[in-house]
Amino acid sequence: MPEGTMIAARKSEVSEAQWDARVNLAAAFRIAYHLGWNSTIRNHITARVPDAPDTFLMNPMGLGWHEITASSLLQIDLDCKILTPTNLKPAPAGLNFHSAILRAKPDLACTLHVHPLDGIVVSATKQGLIYVDQGGCSLYGDIAYHDYEGLAQDEEEGPRIVADLGDKHAMIMWNHGLLTVGRTIGEAFSTMVRLTAACSVQVKLMTAGADIRHLPQEIVEHTNAQMTARRGNKSGGELDWQMYLRQAEQLDPGFRT
Repeated sequence: MPEGTMIAARKSEVSEAQWDARVNLAAAFRIAYHLGWNSTIRNHITARVPDAPDTFLMNPMGLGWHEITASSLLQIDLDCKILTPTNLKPAPAGLNFHSAILRAKPDLACTLHVHPLDGIVVSATKQGLIYVDQGGCSLYGDIAYHDYEGLAQDEEEGPRIVADLGDKHAMIMWNHGLLTVGRTIGEAFSTMVRLTAACSVQVKLMTAGADIRHLPQEIVEHTNAQMTARRGNKSGGELDWQMYLRQAEQLDPGFRT
């Protein structure tokens, strides 16, 4: 794809708040690629535009996550109308359910959907995620599940995903992949960090064929309560997100362009 076709909006053409959201979202794509969550042009992360909350930013079709920059992101309204004057287009399946979540849940600012291999493996097991370590305990009571229906491009599936998600911040999409949401990019991203790690722990245990030492239910609940109390009403992952921003800068500051 020629370089000129990768620009959807320039810094001088959008508000300061939107540009800041673009920079943070571009960083999320770069770090997600670095963590191995996605190595294709598919899957999506979206971020609500702070000073235009009926719109959101989303990656266009055709760009790998290692190529995403602040200027290559599309601004789209909640009725799926592309507001950015560009020839770049979003993928219909991703646009459908990401917009449905943001439309139904105005308190959320970010949605993140990936197909990491360990996440797909867990999504194809009958039991779903099991809680066997401290990191996994942080997700207890916050994971929803949604049945696979084929490509999520039918408008009718969006509301079903929203209904299944409820008030949770993470979803295992059966036989499909992983979804997290957050009040900030940092919250959705840090939740996905914990979810992918928990899936990897489970897959390694399954591969080893070991007898799994399950945590007692009361310990899982107690540990989760401790973590929830420590977080309070604040959106989680903000300190972690600042670290990831610095990491994105160190890997390649070009994401800011």
